[in-house]
Amino acid sequence: MMSAAAAAALEKRLEAGAAEAGFWAALDVWTLKPQVANRRLSGCRLEAEREAHCSAAGLRPVLAELLPGLRRESGGELDEILLAVVGERAGGRLKVMLRTVIPKTQAESCKELVFQDFENNTATFIPVEGHIATSCTFKKSNIYSFKLRQIEGDELLWVISVSILCPEEWVADGILYPKTAWLTDVLLTKIVKWSTENKKSYFKSTLSLISVEKYSKCYHRLKSKYKEMVKIWPEVTNPEKFVYEDVAIATYLLVLWEDERAEKGLTAKQSFIDLGCGNGLLVHILINEGHPGRGIDVRKRRIWDMYGPQTCLKECAITPSDDFLFPDVDWIIGNHSDELTPWIPVVAARSSYSCRYFVLPCCFFDFYGKYCRRQTKSTQYRAYLDFITEVGSICGFKVEEDCLRIPSTKRVCLIGNQRTYSASGEERLDEERTQYIRERYSCTGANTNCIEVKDTASQFAHNIADCSNVDDGMVQGTSGEADFSVFNKWFAGFKPREKVEKVRNCAALPRDFIDDIVLQVAKALLKTNQDNCEDSTGYWNKGGSLPLKNVADLLDCDMLQKLKKECGGLKTLLRNNYQVFEVFHGNVQIRDWSKEKQTKTMSSDAKRKLPSEAFKTRLCWFFLNHPDGCPRAAEKCPFAHGIEEVRPRANGKKNI
Repeated sequence: MMSAAAAAALEKRLEAGAAEAGFWAALDVWTLKPQVANRRLSGCRLEAEREAHCSAAGLRPVLAELLPGLRRESGGELDEILLAVVGERAGGRLKVMLRTVIPKTQAESCKELVFQDFENNTATFIPVEGHIATSCTFKKSNIYSFKLRQIEGDELLWVISVSILCPEEWVADGILYPKTAWLTDVLLTKIVKWSTENKKSYFKSTLSLISVEKYSKCYHRLKSKYKEMVKIWPEVTNPEKFVYEDVAIATYLLVLWEDERAEKGLTAKQSFIDLGCGNGLLVHILINEGHPGRGIDVRKRRIWDMYGPQTCLKECAITPSDDFLFPDVDWIIGNHSDELTPWIPVVAARSSYSCRYFVLPCCFFDFYGKYCRRQTKSTQYRAYLDFITEVGSICGFKVEEDCLRIPSTKRVCLIGNQRTYSASGEERLDEERTQYIRERYSCTGANTNCIEVKDTASQFAHNIADCSNVDDGMVQGTSGEADFSVFNKWFAGFKPREKVEKVRNCAALPRDFIDDIVLQVAKALLKTNQDNCEDSTGYWNKGGSLPLKNVADLLDCDMLQKLKKECGGLKTLLRNNYQVFEVFHGNVQIRDWSKEKQTKTMSSDAKRKLPSEAFKTRLCWFFLNHPDGCPRAAEKCPFAHGIEEVRPRANGKKNI
């Protein structure tokens, strides 16, 4: 059996049934998804799965089938290893699995045999060295096992332990096999944690539709090729997140398309169009990897000019209609396509019978505007994915779901690459699509705020005009004349995103308007505590607290109407004025600076070494408006007590 000297154990109080079920559920995670625990792994591939009689004699035929190249000369050592797996007992059944563990780096993959003994609650992992078809052997030094057992005398106390067959010979490579301390301190802790969790997963396993090994190799190649983009990224967004996310999405599509070509016997690489392409990096990578394609977005990004002429990106507002179909394109991509997301399957279905789609939903949009879930049994995200899946099914696609390996909380993609009907049934299916869209529109009551068809048609014609620089072959039948009949088939309430993104965080509101609201709210808060401080000498009135709803009641209709147009409204405005207010749990109160961390008084020498930006650039609101003045002395307040203390910001670079 395994060496007791190298064993470690953790105890948990569990009922018998829950303990065993949880133990094997946790072992399944480590067996099938080892990258969850070991971040140096990309994943694993299950090669084969067999059942065997729990004895050395019963295991030999299975080993001969799974490992035809297993060397026979070390018979004694093999018997010792098999004895460690089956123990002294005979009888019962074992599950035997052969898996390939895939590292993230360019290191070679490793084959492992996994023996699961359900009667004995033991799982043993045996590495295999060499080529399994010609010549291989067990790597005895790195054999380890997990075991679940009950403590005698306590029915609810169970122990999970990890043991190593030859701890003194363990070979740690830091990737596939970390140090033994990692097994006992990290992996064992995770196994115990997973065994006690009862979380139901609403999503598929990561990269379940493609080869993890192919993905890992392709991803490292692309990451190395495009890593310099991080250094020259001109956008305000986080370069590492967006560059590596698009590299990962491109990797997934490249592997998916490679498998599709092999399955269908195709030689030409698939063409594509990315609707709502954003920064265009995904389009740039796919084109560089040999796939003909282009991207369209309502707003041009600064980075577009850096890609070069071979990357085709067009600035254009897209309105779902017959004028925005792509019959010559193999794949339509919707990568965080926002308001276009539910339309991606519709556009793909109507573009051509052979058109497929890939969509990565993020923000929740319906056909007409924001998506609202109709039941609360699942999360908003899961409900939205189900909705987009339903759209794809209604459009006649067999929709598959997969989970990408990207730095994002929204990483589930939906793929429609097969039709559920023959080409002759297109007309009937299209009538069902049209009816479904109309029902989505009518049953939610969205038509009460719908734009008139005439106005929408005018907007549509304007959007078409905006696309005058799009290639003739990119959009079918594009013209400046709007055909009103298309809205019978599509939708009259769709409104594309505006070309210029409006700032809606209250920062663009007139300064006088903001100051009036701040003063009005502050006076109301001070009055709520007025009775407590009338007779208190030297007392600084910090006022009381009011719910946001009561604060809103203080403002007139015109003020509230202006605030409704801003994201967050009144709450955002008050939070922006952090010098004056605190907003906490839906209540507003005046910030008490006497309790805030005091600003340290700097020496004159230290002040001279600081740039002008470190000095006071704004007047203290309390000094100007509070009846008791500022609770801080001038030298300790981060804001200016009087105009003479104000130091304007330097616009240019400081002289060196």
